[in-house]
Amino acid sequence: MNAPDGIGPNAGTRPATARLLALLITMTAIGPLSLNILMPAVPGLAATLVADPATVQLTLSLYLLGLAASQLVVGPLSDRFGRRPIVLAGLAVTAISSIAAIAATSIETLIVARTVQALGASTGLVVGRAIIRDLYDREHAASMIGWVTMAMVVAPMVAPLIGGVLDTTLGWQAIFAFVALVSAAALVGATVALPETQAAPMMGGGLARFLDDTRLLLRAPQFVGYVLCAATSSAIFFAFLGGAPHVVVSMMGRSSAVYGVWFAFTSVGYMAGNFSAARWSPRFGVDRMIWWGALITLAGALCTIGAVVMLADGGPGTVFLPQILISFGSGMLLPNAVAGAVSVRPQCAGTASGITGFLQMGLGAPAAQMVSHLLTDATTALPMVLVMFGFAVASTAAFVGLVARR
Repeated sequence: MNAPDGIGPNAGTRPATARLLALLITMTAIGPLSLNILMPAVPGLAATLVADPATVQLTLSLYLLGLAASQLVVGPLSDRFGRRPIVLAGLAVTAISSIAAIAATSIETLIVARTVQALGASTGLVVGRAIIRDLYDREHAASMIGWVTMAMVVAPMVAPLIGGVLDTTLGWQAIFAFVALVSAAALVGATVALPETQAAPMMGGGLARFLDDTRLLLRAPQFVGYVLCAATSSAIFFAFLGGAPHVVVSMMGRSSAVYGVWFAFTSVGYMAGNFSAARWSPRFGVDRMIWWGALITLAGALCTIGAVVMLADGGPGTVFLPQILISFGSGMLLPNAVAGAVSVRPQCAGTASGITGFLQMGLGAPAAQMVSHLLTDATTALPMVLVMFGFAVASTAAFVGLVARR
């Protein structure tokens, strides 16, 4: 996979070497890998650690909450102290907390270890995007984010399989041993190969600087537009994630395996959108790629409504086939929206990346919960697809009203 060259504001022309690309992918993938790899072991943990299922579920929900909230901290820290030390510290925290989880003998200890693990794992998600913006101009940053995201999508797809095999053959502790090894390997790679990419870290200022940077970003209409565009586009996927299992398994009477096969197709659509962003963003520009992605997403959402209304007994294809189109549009839109957000004030790209990531997850989680609630008494998937269409409209409106018109 050959990524395009980029023009970095700090270092002139920088080709995207395979080593740098592999390191960025690994750093970024640790967050979703750590989240999804434990899922197959959750039912067994209730019996092993003598805990009720609701308490065991906190190993996932608190991880997700920690992953979202810590982005608001990690991003500004990377602006203040530099990208390299924050990356190294985050990877070390992830490895150490994973080792602590192996030694856990109670569910409470495991929950604490998982929460700390999330704080470290968020580093790659946030700082990775800031590093890309340090090295590349806006259009080439979108391209690089597209390459990284396209490869990173594989992590949540294969993580449950890896977790299931490790849990079945070696026990749940082997899952955390695997995460510790991956984090340690990334730490070694970053120590050897990752230079400091920020030209002049903004030492000093503390909370006051963070609040000032945040205020300046939020007062910039373009930043708000890019962030809302990214967050509402991500909410489409979370809404689908919260409702599709109920639609396919409960309403349509299909097995969870059938759901898994169909869901894999949506991942292919998203990867294809990322590939398009990686290849075409330097040529056509960030804003035009967002516009195309938004229109494709809207078209896919409208197709989903039509399929659900007209083909009530059409099976999983009525929601999954149009979802491939939605995923393609989102895959094209998101890398460019993120690149736009971190480019409004490049000197505080870490803070911008943290705010963007936090709002993506902060809006996505309620969206999934809302759709799950709306489908409780529903007989078709219509409530889910209407919510998805609403978020697609909101994403387009945010871009048109706050970015394109300026």
